[in-house]
Amino acid sequence: MNMDERVERIVAFLDSKKAEEIESFNLENVDYLAKRVIIANSLGAKHSASLATQLKVELKPLGEDFLHVDESEDWVVIDLGDILIHLMTSEAREIYSLEDFLTELSAGKFKTQQLT
Repeated sequence: MNMDERVERIVAFLDSKKAEEIESFNLENVDYLAKRVIIANSLGAKHSASLATQLKVELKPLGEDFLHVDESEDWVVIDLGDILIHLMTSEAREIYSLEDFLTELSAGKFKTQQLT
């Protein structure tokens, strides 16, 4: 399964489980720790934790490797290696504006300069 199909599968799953404002970012052409990032709003902390658990149940049998899951009250980050999934409350998403950073990053705003 290619990267686009994997992202589409995750987005569709999150949508079916009532995640909101789902966005995905293609970062393959920039220097970032993942090739794709998916952000979604949850209905609250319990919903975020439940989504993370359900994603594991759904995706592990399909071959996805969950390298790390970091949970806090407002934010869950799931590291699949080449895909990062951020499940956030709407309040946390508004505070951190992660999609603004990722949009600018994908547009090349933060290109590094090579030291000589």
